[in-house]
Amino acid sequence: MSESGTDAPTGPDLREGVPLADIPATGFLAGHVDGETVLLSRSGDGLHAIGGRCTHYGGPLAEGLVVGETVRCPWHHACFSLRTGIALKAPAFDPLDRWQAEIEGDRVFVRTRIGPADVAVPLPDAPGRIVIVGGGAAGFAAAEMLRRLGYGGSLVMLSDDRDPPCDRPNLSKDYLAGQAEPEWIPLKGPDFYEAQKIDLRLDSRVAAIDVAGKKTVMADGTAVDFDRLLIATGAEPVRLPLPGFDRPNVLTLRSVADADRLIARAEQGGSAAVIGAGFIGLEAAASLRDRGLDVHVVAPEAVPMERVLGDLGRFIQGLHERNGVHFHLGRKPASYDGERLVLDDGSSVAADFLLVGVGVRPRVALAAEAGLAVDNGILVDDRLETSAPDIFAAGDVANYPHPLADERVRTEHWIVAERQGQAAARAMLGDRRAYRDVPFFWTRQFDTSIHYVGHGGAWDEAALSGSIDDGDCSVHYLKDGMVRAAAFVGRPDESLAEGARVEAAIEGARLARP
Repeated sequence: MSESGTDAPTGPDLREGVPLADIPATGFLAGHVDGETVLLSRSGDGLHAIGGRCTHYGGPLAEGLVVGETVRCPWHHACFSLRTGIALKAPAFDPLDRWQAEIEGDRVFVRTRIGPADVAVPLPDAPGRIVIVGGGAAGFAAAEMLRRLGYGGSLVMLSDDRDPPCDRPNLSKDYLAGQAEPEWIPLKGPDFYEAQKIDLRLDSRVAAIDVAGKKTVMADGTAVDFDRLLIATGAEPVRLPLPGFDRPNVLTLRSVADADRLIARAEQGGSAAVIGAGFIGLEAAASLRDRGLDVHVVAPEAVPMERVLGDLGRFIQGLHERNGVHFHLGRKPASYDGERLVLDDGSSVAADFLLVGVGVRPRVALAAEAGLAVDNGILVDDRLETSAPDIFAAGDVANYPHPLADERVRTEHWIVAERQGQAAARAMLGDRRAYRDVPFFWTRQFDTSIHYVGHGGAWDEAALSGSIDDGDCSVHYLKDGMVRAAAFVGRPDESLAEGARVEAAIEGARLARP
């Protein structure tokens, strides 16, 4: 979960005061109060002081990017208001602390911490009950945003997981590596759901959705009525129908329960084979290697993630090989006897257990059986509403219109799911704005982080700046001469700038439409 950044606060001691003239007209002045970083800014209605550490993972906002009256975190692109400290965009949900800025003569002093701003507004026409099917990123983000916006109706989350919504990206990173405490993994503790009056029902499987009757039918035959429904069922791991792949030591990684089973097996030591060389599989391979296991990666491609990252895939492979991971590329698994994995060329690999990470498929069965339009996910409009009025979809399961290209996309990124959940919450309360957020994800492979911005798709050209071998570069992926996505190694400031550039392009395209 760690990223590089400044640990100690820098800049002036704001308790001692700074000249009013030192505060820029745009952006902020970074200082500190009692050892805490504070960002001091000005706008038309006065001076504002907010905390300088992102509430997601504590990223240094002083190293972030200012866009208008917002600041974006350089680590994972959370966005905050400079005026109120409110977390405007996931992955952060909690607001920053606010501080009182006082003008005395020609100097400004920051001494007193004040409470968070309240963004809730009266909602006289809000639906009586909103039901969320799914307990992942999108479902949690929607529930949190609904309450934050002031929705006071009945709010039910139906999750077939045993655990509450969790920090899923960490499952293949620090948690699997044994460097994150279990209590860090839930997005919120039980007190949050109680205080926010969110009726979170775990181990609750929805068997059907009655569109006409506006109710979900549970596996036990009971029904839960709704006025608005959000389907956030996510995706499920693809399983391989190969001999021996039904053994108990053939594992997948999607939930906390999956991670706990994998950790229990990894703690016994030995060797592991990871089937698939995607982001999750390679993150897991790195984490297992950190635990001292002998790790083999089997994948059919010649270069890991070459279709998505091009030559960066070879760089990632090199990182893993330098850390002792063995690759078997251009190969597919054929069978497993519980001790050795046989490959399609007849060779074999010693493996005390397997981790299958060959991708996921959207969980659309509920939607399809209910008669909703589906095609590589649940089809939604630009407000994330499905083909049935008052039913919305968000996250890995949602197939939505690309904000710049004339095509549909389905994005399997954690932050995208969270931001879609937030957008769906607004839409369910009547907000007519389209969902246009710029996709972003990050991956950490051993000690190297890679940021990715945009929709890559089937790119046909890659433009490199910097040195891949030195781990200091950016790669822009183009299709028909148009930049579709970009990846950044060692350049967090550039990834922030790229996100802002694409955001501006989306807004420009919106304004240009008749």
